[in-house]
Amino acid sequence: MARDATDVRRQSARTNVSLHGMGVICGLAAGVWLGGAEAPTKLVNAGFSPFAISLCMVAGVFTARWTFPTLLKGTSYVFADIMARKHLIVWAILAGALWAVANTLTVFAIRDVGLATAFPLWNTNCLIGLLWGRLLFRELEGAGAKNLFKVIVGAVVIVVAAIMLGYSTIQEGFAITPHAARGLLAAAGASLMWGTMYVPYRKAYLSGMNPLSFVTVFTVGELGTMFLLTFTLDGGLHSSAFQLAHNKQLLFWLFLGGFVWVVGDLFQQFATKYLGIGRGIPLSNTNQLWGLAWGALVFGELAGANRTHLVLVLAGSVLMVLGALSISTAVASSRENLSRNMALERECERYGMDYQEVLRAQSGDEFGGRDERRRWWDVVIVAAATTVFLWLGVNAKVPSLAMNGRWIVGLSVVLLASLLGGGWALWRGTRFS
Repeated sequence: MARDATDVRRQSARTNVSLHGMGVICGLAAGVWLGGAEAPTKLVNAGFSPFAISLCMVAGVFTARWTFPTLLKGTSYVFADIMARKHLIVWAILAGALWAVANTLTVFAIRDVGLATAFPLWNTNCLIGLLWGRLLFRELEGAGAKNLFKVIVGAVVIVVAAIMLGYSTIQEGFAITPHAARGLLAAAGASLMWGTMYVPYRKAYLSGMNPLSFVTVFTVGELGTMFLLTFTLDGGLHSSAFQLAHNKQLLFWLFLGGFVWVVGDLFQQFATKYLGIGRGIPLSNTNQLWGLAWGALVFGELAGANRTHLVLVLAGSVLMVLGALSISTAVASSRENLSRNMALERECERYGMDYQEVLRAQSGDEFGGRDERRRWWDVVIVAAATTVFLWLGVNAKVPSLAMNGRWIVGLSVVLLASLLGGGWALWRGTRFS
């Protein structure tokens, strides 16, 4: 009996490490794709309002979010999963609403302080998420001294990096311009919204919902909120969003940005499921590094920067990545997993769910008996989304912005490699569960 108990503990430990490794791969892949998704928002320089840019980008997100779950699992599976967790529908819509507000704020931030500087500032959302994870879901409870040290040091480093990057926006004479101050506030607001958005994420995955199902409902909150923001704050029927909607040459790039964001967010969702908020989100926040790469290498944002500015941006970027990696390399101990299971049990008692079924979902063994056959309407959904992108792509024109073509190709290769690597890890480990 003692030997059997020891074998079970060893198997549990191996499973925990395996899932942690898969979560790390997903988090890194999320960083690559989320970093590339903000590049199309540079179109704000073409004279369209941030609301118009964000609304069109969210329309692309809406199109892509329905496509991936349909391709990977089928709508029968997705809706069966949603109906088994009806209480999460409201939470998913709320998360989508928070995302839409945050995304709009990032467009303002990019406009006022640039992509390379704004990215690291709103990535302090990992601190907000870490706080919520500890307060609401017992994350890090029971963690050893080594893990606590990694998390605390990583959090401090991230704050220091954010301060350095914020300071880098100070112009000559050490006076903050009105545009820089406004950009900093927008980035801080995005950080708060995105950090809070992870609460519904974690609640969903503690309840056993598949990330593919969650994002299907999530997108309803996104699109609805963006329509509301555009009509109330951007001139109603006179919003430049309607002009942009008829500009197929530019609209394709925003839809493409939404598509790229969806891929990154799906990886981030799986990282959150298998690592938790406190570990998964900091790791996906390596998107700051890729955002810096797109801003500096493709769009030349730092071409005219002085030496002090360059040192602050680069040093702050490196520090933020190191802080995120410090947090994410803290593999959860058995005591931490016990605390997680207690939080899971609380969710099951609150909503009348089966504890054993939800517990199995934490390791990817999720609804194995559910029907995953593709129906005729699944084909219609995928075909319609593909047609939209092809129709826009045929009419697309490269925006009149200075861009480095070789770096676009190089970073696109990195995107493809991370997609294949992360997708293979998820398929082999959980069949996207």
